[in-house]
Amino acid sequence: MTAAARPEGLSAYVAVTAAYWAFMLTDGALRMLVLLHFHTLGFSAVQLAYLFVLYEIAGMVTNLTAGWIAARFGLTSTLYAGLGLQVVALLALANLDPGWTVPASVAFVMVVQGASGVAKDLAKMSSKSAVKLLAPTTGDGLFRWVAVLTGSKNAVKGVGFLLGAGLLATVGFVGAVLAMAAVLAVILIAVVAFMPRGLPRGRKGAKFTEVFSDSANVNWLSAARVFLFAARDVWFVVGIPIYFYAVLSDGTVAGNRNAFFMIGTFMAVWTILYGMVQAAAPRILRAGMRSPASLVGATRGWAAALAVVPALLTMAVLAADGPQNWLTATLVIGLLVFGAVFAVNSALHSYLILAFTTSDRVTMDVGFYYMANAGGRLIGTLASGLTYQIGGLPLVLGTASVLAALAALTAVRLRGDGVATS
Repeated sequence: MTAAARPEGLSAYVAVTAAYWAFMLTDGALRMLVLLHFHTLGFSAVQLAYLFVLYEIAGMVTNLTAGWIAARFGLTSTLYAGLGLQVVALLALANLDPGWTVPASVAFVMVVQGASGVAKDLAKMSSKSAVKLLAPTTGDGLFRWVAVLTGSKNAVKGVGFLLGAGLLATVGFVGAVLAMAAVLAVILIAVVAFMPRGLPRGRKGAKFTEVFSDSANVNWLSAARVFLFAARDVWFVVGIPIYFYAVLSDGTVAGNRNAFFMIGTFMAVWTILYGMVQAAAPRILRAGMRSPASLVGATRGWAAALAVVPALLTMAVLAADGPQNWLTATLVIGLLVFGAVFAVNSALHSYLILAFTTSDRVTMDVGFYYMANAGGRLIGTLASGLTYQIGGLPLVLGTASVLAALAALTAVRLRGDGVATS
């Protein structure tokens, strides 16, 4: 698509962003609800990780196919399908029977989370691909628009973490998921009714085999994305929330509620900070934005910096030899620093995948890239439960450091002269 042929995209961009915000608010709240609710029911760290496994596997499969589906049927179709499926998943989760056995409960929640994973990645792929088609073609317009979309999305998801913890402590699990389903259904109806024109409706001849990219840059960036998100989720999904719960809760109902709020607040603040830094990444990196090659170089450097943070936290945990107040404070500060550095890494990746692809392949390459993103989350999710159960927090954080280092090493293969021009 040439610059002259691009749609007047601001109103469509605003509508896509609003729909994505609504989805991510419920996605963050649902993750916190499931994690804390089932932890209080006595689920182990590994069982908690299992609850999210199908979510990530579904994300991998969805992203691989969603790029082709969007190319075939249009971006609005996949966006609406994602929002609608999330409503169905929330309603299904409200029907969880507390009298079921643990295996039955785990299996049911895994399936529902799998549906939610499909929904999330349909909405995500649609929103991110739309930016390539709608963003200004001059200057740093693409970088700014994708940074605002991804940064604001993560800030909203952070609010969702806090919302989920708060709803669990006040109206309970069933009331929380029903309320979210109702709100999201209203938003879906509004988005369908008021979505402006401007997004492509699809092309009948799109072939499924096109989802596999022949671009070395797209493939190496996707590999780096696997390691980057595994490095985050290895501590984010199970390890740190369960560690903080053990430190903060005294086992009473009141103690549990206080722990829910404090853990939800930390996860919310972390994700909001991550989103704010991600949105500000074009300003943070402005001095290095003279060429695509400089941004590729920045990707390597920021990934290497990310590996240092969990390595230092690992040494702090080993030196403490058990929970202490200064250690908790150190973990909070260190993980916030990790979040800020991670946000710049993620913003660079999100820009580069759109810079490396062309308009006629955007849904395919973005879908493939986010399949790798889901693969990284899957690895991190599984490793989070296993490492915490085997070696506690030191092994969790040490693994995060190794994975971030692998992201930096993989980014060495990126080439700045491979940026697409259309």
